[in-house]
Amino acid sequence: MSDGTANVAQGARQVDVHGLWKVFGNKPERALEAAYGSKSRSEIQDELGLVVALRDVSFSVDQGQIFVVMGLSGSGKSTLVRALIRLVEPTRGSISIDGEDVLSYTTSQLMEFRRQKIAMVFQNYGLLPHRSVMDNVALGLEIRGIDKETRYQMSMESIETVGLGGWEDYRPREMSGGMQQRVGLARALAVNPDMLLMDEPFSGLDPLIRRELQDELISLQTKLKKTIVFITHDLNEALKVGDRIAVMRDGEIIQEGSPEEIVTLPSDEYVTEFVQDVSRAKVIQARAVMQESDVVVYERQGPRAALHIMDSHRQEAVFLIGRDFTLRGVLTKDRVMALIDERRRSLEGAEVDPATTTTPDALIEDIIPIAAQTRHPIAVVDDTRALLGEIRPGALLAGMAEGEQGT
Repeated sequence: MSDGTANVAQGARQVDVHGLWKVFGNKPERALEAAYGSKSRSEIQDELGLVVALRDVSFSVDQGQIFVVMGLSGSGKSTLVRALIRLVEPTRGSISIDGEDVLSYTTSQLMEFRRQKIAMVFQNYGLLPHRSVMDNVALGLEIRGIDKETRYQMSMESIETVGLGGWEDYRPREMSGGMQQRVGLARALAVNPDMLLMDEPFSGLDPLIRRELQDELISLQTKLKKTIVFITHDLNEALKVGDRIAVMRDGEIIQEGSPEEIVTLPSDEYVTEFVQDVSRAKVIQARAVMQESDVVVYERQGPRAALHIMDSHRQEAVFLIGRDFTLRGVLTKDRVMALIDERRRSLEGAEVDPATTTTPDALIEDIIPIAAQTRHPIAVVDDTRALLGEIRPGALLAGMAEGEQGT
């Protein structure tokens, strides 16, 4: 194992798992014999007395991605996340993280790997009740041998990151379940791991607190861009936090894809039943319903040119693009006529209405309330405010109708 933090480019593949098996029982390799290749988990258990927890599992995770493993109790999802760091030893298969063969690590290499690269967040928090929040968060840094002043400084940064500033001297028993889970997350972040493994982290919380923590995780991820393997049995949670989702049943991944693919293109009846009550608005993104803006006006053009363009396309309002190719706003025909009356030769400095904007990865369910409050198309822009396209009310309705028909 190499020393230090791996330099993995954003979006590069960080985790590769291939042909992973975990069989519990005496002489587990018997379940891998060809004679049992077509037999179900229950048949193998009846005939051999072995429990197949993972069966030929393969997947990959890119750096900075939230990869959700979803399934009901007994599907193998928790065994999978533990196998990634050999808390459970696989029976067969390969696990590569940052290009290194995790299954080849010696005991000392494995210990170093767990300390330096990986942090886990569990459902039951795993906090030490006799320690303060500060000392709980600093635990991983203390194990690394970092001096007290430095680890407290680093821990305080994590505590503030998860919104617990001012609570560092409290004991876990003095905090709510949601706050305790924030402590667990702060402890994981304090060691600045390459990867977070989160095993049903919000399952024991009431729905409101759970939604708040999901939102906070998504917000944190936009800043930290950690690679996260997230385990859940809750489909709505998976759809909300996941960049990609793997659905497990009886130790196998039966479908992997984006949230939109899982909902709109279920691979079999099992997944179909899982997603049948999910609104398409929760997974379809703006990029799927946006259209190219056929009519735009550029600041460098004069008002008479703008009027000609608007008349030719029978438009009463168009998007105005600045000289830096960013969206300035909505230019109305009335304003263009006023500029002509003022004998203006340029559209620079023209008064515009604010444009209603969204991002290409915004969900339809978040766009619908915005659309109800504007009479113009919604502009889809990137981080630099460059215009990528527009969403018209009819496109939103069509996207919803298509989803309902496919339900």
